[in-house]
Amino acid sequence: MAEIKLEPQQEPAKLRIYIGAAPGVGKTYQMLHDAHLARVQGVDLVIGLIEAHGRKETADQIGDLEVVPLRVIPYRGVNLKEMDVDAILARHPQTVIVDELAHTNVPGSKNRKRYEDVLELLDAGIDVWTAVNIQHLETLNDAVTRSANTVIRETVPDNFLKRADEVVNVDITVDELRSRLRQGKIYAPEKVEQSLANFFRKGNLNMLRELALRTTAEQVGNRAAEYRRIQGLEQAPIPEKVMVCLSTRPGTERLLRVGARIAGRLATNWYAVYVTRPDEDQGHGDPEAYQRLQEYQRMARDLGAQVVNLTDKNVSDALIRFAQQENISHVVFGQSARSRWDILLRGSVLNRFLSEVRDVTVQVVPMHKPVVRRV
Repeated sequence: MAEIKLEPQQEPAKLRIYIGAAPGVGKTYQMLHDAHLARVQGVDLVIGLIEAHGRKETADQIGDLEVVPLRVIPYRGVNLKEMDVDAILARHPQTVIVDELAHTNVPGSKNRKRYEDVLELLDAGIDVWTAVNIQHLETLNDAVTRSANTVIRETVPDNFLKRADEVVNVDITVDELRSRLRQGKIYAPEKVEQSLANFFRKGNLNMLRELALRTTAEQVGNRAAEYRRIQGLEQAPIPEKVMVCLSTRPGTERLLRVGARIAGRLATNWYAVYVTRPDEDQGHGDPEAYQRLQEYQRMARDLGAQVVNLTDKNVSDALIRFAQQENISHVVFGQSARSRWDILLRGSVLNRFLSEVRDVTVQVVPMHKPVVRRV
C-alpha cells in the first residue's frame, strides 16, 4: 500500500497593528525601527507603502530597507501614486509594511480601501505590519466628533482590529506630543496654533490616549481569554448578546457604533435587527429611506454584526420574540422622534419592550447629529 504524505498546513499570515492616540506619536517611526531589527533576524521584509509626512526623522528611518515601487494611477488629469498590491504579491515577501491603514484609495485602484489591500495580502500568506490612529476606528467616530469638533471621514471597521494577532500601542505623554507639534515635527508651522486650539487640545488628546490604551488592553484581554478557553484553563461563560434595533431614520449609524462598541467590550457577537411590516412597500414608498436602510445594513456588516430582517405586522412583537429566542442581554434603541402625546395615544415600542423583556440592559441613544466643523 502506497504511503500517503500529508503536506504540513501553512500557518495563517499574521497581522500586527501599531496604534496611537494621534498623528505624531511615532507609530511609523517605531514600525520602521522594528523592521530593521526583524531584518537582522533574517526576516524577508519589504515596504509596501510609507507616509513620512515630510518628517525627516521618519524618512531617515527607512534607510536601506527594500521598498516596492508605488503604482501610478491617472485620475482627473493628474498622476497619483498608490501601493502596488500586485507587485507585492509577485515579490511575495515574508512581511510587508503598509502605513496609513484608514486611507481611501484613488478611484481605479484594485481595492476601495487600504485595509482591503491588507486583507488581500494576508489572504496570500504575507504577514502585514500596519499603523492607524485610534480616531479612525469606526465605532469611536461619534466620540471623537464630539470631543474634537471634527469629522473623521476615513474609518476602519472594528472587526479588522479583531483580526490582529498583535496590537502595539505607541504612547507618549500629552505634553510631549504638544511639544513635538510646536517644534514643527508633526505639521507645518502655519498649522500649529490652529491644531493646538482644536484637535491637539489637552482634553481631546487625553481622551484619545485613554481610548488607545483601553482598546489595546481590550485586545490583549480578549486574546488571553481566548487562549485560556482553548487550553481549558477556565470554563467559558455563557456569552452575552447585543441587539441593535435598526430604523430608516437619519442618525441610525450612531446606534450601530454604540452596539459595536458594547459588543467589543463584551467580546461577543451582535445583531442589527430591522422589522418590516407585511404591507410595507420597500424601496417604492420612500426610496430615500430604503437607501438609508441598505447603507445602515452594509455598515452593520462592516462593523461585524449579523444583519437580521424580520417581518411582522407588529414591530414590538417581532423584537420581543427575537430577543427572547436569542437570549439577548443588551439592546440599543434610538430615541423616538414622536411627540409624548403620540406615544401616549399609540404606545411605544421601547415601553412595550421594557415591560415584556426582563434581565436586559437597554441603552437609548439620541439620534440627532451634532453640528461639527469639517476638516
